[in-house]
Amino acid sequence: MSRVLLIRPILLVAAPFFLALGLVLPLVRFETLYFFDKTPSLIEIIVSLWKGGDELLAAIVALVSVVLPFLKMIGITVEAMGITAEATAAGGGAGSLFYRRVVPHLSKWSMMDVLLVAIVIAAAKTTGLADAFTQPGLWCYAASSMISGLLHSLMGDASGPK
Repeated sequence: MSRVLLIRPILLVAAPFFLALGLVLPLVRFETLYFFDKTPSLIEIIVSLWKGGDELLAAIVALVSVVLPFLKMIGITVEAMGITAEATAAGGGAGSLFYRRVVPHLSKWSMMDVLLVAIVIAAAKTTGLADAFTQPGLWCYAASSMISGLLHSLMGDASGPK
């Protein structure tokens, strides 16, 4: 248990750090005809979808890729800092309810973006239209998802029955 208490603050800082890097660093590099290449970040992909007339798709990607992971990290951080324990003792408990009810549902969507990028890379390579290569943004985004999942499971272990 003491190891969990030591590693939790590091993970609480690492998860949003890697999320931020995953949003702004290039996710994938597409090379076509050996002299055209694109290395869009997740934010650039969302903006490109929006400007290209796919507002609904851009909104869905932004919701699942940016908003939901951000909300999950807020919920985990609030729970880890004990803010919800104080609210529950005072008769509130809304934060703890958010953590118990909403965060598990957010966790289910954590790796969807990484899976979608992997599918796009596989599709680009198999069609022969372009070569696609993973970039640091994808790995940072995946690290953020895995760290927040680990934090969620550590928080469940720490607050569960003893």
